[in-house]
Amino acid sequence: MTEKQKGKRPSLGIDWFPQALPNDTRTEVFTLRTPDGASVLGTLYTRGQPRNVACLMHPREYFGAHYLVPALLERGMAVWTQGARSIGNDLRLEHEQAVIDAATGIQFLRQRDFEKIVLIGNSGGSGVYSYYIQQSTLAPEQRLAKSPVGKPTRFDTLDMPAVDAMVYLAPHPGQGRLLMGCIDPSVVDENDALSVDPGLDPFNPENGYVPEPGQSRYTPDFVERYRAAQRSRVERIDAIARQLIERRQNARRQVKEGSSERAIRLQAAHTPIITVWRTDADLRNIDLTLDPSDRAPGSIWGNDPLVSNYGAVGFGRLCSPESWLSTWSGVSSQAALEKTAPYVRVPTLLVEYTGDQTTFPLQIKEIFSWIGASDKQHVRVHGDHHGRPIEGDPQSGRSAAATHITNWLAAHGFV
Repeated sequence: MTEKQKGKRPSLGIDWFPQALPNDTRTEVFTLRTPDGASVLGTLYTRGQPRNVACLMHPREYFGAHYLVPALLERGMAVWTQGARSIGNDLRLEHEQAVIDAATGIQFLRQRDFEKIVLIGNSGGSGVYSYYIQQSTLAPEQRLAKSPVGKPTRFDTLDMPAVDAMVYLAPHPGQGRLLMGCIDPSVVDENDALSVDPGLDPFNPENGYVPEPGQSRYTPDFVERYRAAQRSRVERIDAIARQLIERRQNARRQVKEGSSERAIRLQAAHTPIITVWRTDADLRNIDLTLDPSDRAPGSIWGNDPLVSNYGAVGFGRLCSPESWLSTWSGVSSQAALEKTAPYVRVPTLLVEYTGDQTTFPLQIKEIFSWIGASDKQHVRVHGDHHGRPIEGDPQSGRSAAATHITNWLAAHGFV
């Protein structure tokens, strides 16, 4: 904390630390056991005896200090922030397990007698909460029986309480669909990070690339070929993932049948890890005339996509075959808003940040059109993907987003 911050209470809806919470806030931390035996962490913030609760969850991050918490508390709601079992671990993130984690938290809140539950899906949280709502609206026997990996989901045995409203905050179309938009299709060999097909290379000047940020220009023909090749690369990695899973499953079958061969036993025990090179090459982050918005050049991983694309960061860079198919594949994953949002029929608010570098205006319009609710609203707020100020703005977009959300909640009787 800086000297200026000491003794000064920050504005609600912006970055906060404990002093930003209302003085009478009660904070309780819970470890919950899921039906399949995993442990998940949650924090419940309350003031007095609130009737209703807002939930925040992300499949890969923990939202315990989410910037909306103080504003929601000020307006009289309880706030539940929850982690999945895979916090900080892309390697084993399977969305079917994250849905079970979400169900465990929502069931816990119903048992505490909250009258209404509002889900707030921020960024990747939108995918897991939409997936949960989709499955919770179906009769148990109609729920998804097997994951993209082929594992039983056991959704039919799961208690999945209904929720009362959904808020999408800076949503993207699902982890897999997000990755398919930014994966570099010019990779020729999945085992060679530097292999390049020049005809698909987004950093080849012959294709329209200019090193000066934001000045690249790609032709419609190149964009069309690039996007088709992105899907093709995802499909190739899908095939690799399925082959790895089948090889391990075949070895396990042999062990069950009595094989004691050491090589077979090792293969049955081994979980391979897929390295997905170059996953930060969305043309829209390089050519700002493609689906224009208030965004700055570059991505959430860095100002220069060439550097970040070839570096260590990016979505889904290291994952198990199961995680790839369940979460990161834009072809195989079931956690795609195109599939799940039509089942979201409760009152819904979508808050778009106009400088988002992960999801762009045309995509947001698509997402909004997919939402099945008749009572739905779309608002636009200046800010980047995390709600931070766009250059030249006097303040963060987080405060405006918090105001829109709490006013919408009030208009619908939740606060």
